[in-house]
Amino acid sequence: MKVAHIALCTLLILLVAQVQVSMAVTCAPVQLSPCVSAMTSAAPPTKLCCSKIKEQRPCLCQYLKNPMLKKYVDSPNARKVAKTCGTPFPRC
Repeated sequence: MKVAHIALCTLLILLVAQVQVSMAVTCAPVQLSPCVSAMTSAAPPTKLCCSKIKEQRPCLCQYLKNPMLKKYVDSPNARKVAKTCGTPFPRC
């Protein structure tokens, strides 16, 4: 009985670890390419843009630390896109 309990606990831990690994976001600024027109003009964000903003939200602070990306990610239009998409802008 104890062995079965330990095996079940081990299996649950492995399953939880697998779920967390599969839900990890790959931070790649190119993922935000569907948002370029909305971030650089007054164009409204597309559904694809909004889904990418939500997906990449955990990465935005990392992008803000990059001098080459900061001017785009921290622009008023980028903040407007995030707000329009219902994604709170992070406080880094």
